[in-house]
Amino acid sequence: MKIKGVIFDMDGTVVDVSYDWKKIKQELETEGKPILHFLRNLKEPEKTRKWKILEKYENKATQNAILKEGIRKFLYFLSQKGIKKALVTNNSRQNVDYLMEKFKLKFDCVISRESGLWKPSGAPFKAVLKELKLTREESCVVGDSHFDIQAAKEAGISRVFILYKEKDQFITTEAEVFSSVQDLKRKMENLIEDSE
Repeated sequence: MKIKGVIFDMDGTVVDVSYDWKKIKQELETEGKPILHFLRNLKEPEKTRKWKILEKYENKATQNAILKEGIRKFLYFLSQKGIKKALVTNNSRQNVDYLMEKFKLKFDCVISRESGLWKPSGAPFKAVLKELKLTREESCVVGDSHFDIQAAKEAGISRVFILYKEKDQFITTEAEVFSSVQDLKRKMENLIEDSE
C-alpha cells in the first residue's frame, strides 16, 4: 500500500533535545506512572506546582533544541512527493510553535498535549488519520521511543520507524530502527518508488 502520510514525534525525532527524565520523574515523584497521567490526577495546589516544574524543564530543553541532522531534507522530500506530514507530541503547543517558528517547519496537522490525546494512547494518531483523511495502511509513524510504538499499535498503524542509535533498545518490538535520518530517508525512497 502506498504511503500517503507520515506521523512524526517531535522531541528526539524532529529535534534533538536533552531531557534527564529520571531526574524530572524523581522531582515530580511520579511513582512510576507516565508524567502527564500522573499530573492530571493530582489535587491542587500540588497539581499547579508540579506542572510548573515540568514546564520549566520542557521550556529549557526547547530553548536549547537543535534540528535533527537531515530532517529538513527528509521533510522536503516528503512534501515533493505529495505525502502529508503530521506532528504528534506530548509537549505543549507553546513549545511546538516556538520550534516550528525557529526552524521554519510546516506540518499538515499538529497535535500537542492540550488536545488531551497523549501517547502511548493511540488516540492522537487516530485523530491525525481522521483529520488528514488517511487510512492506517497508508500511514507510518516516525518516532524515537516505546511510547510511539505503543501508540501506533493501538491505532492499528503497522509501519513504525524509530530513530535511535542503540537498536538493542527496540529488539523486542516490530519497529524498524534507523541510526540516522539519512538511512530512514533511503528506506522511504525505496518504499515510495516501489509503489509508484
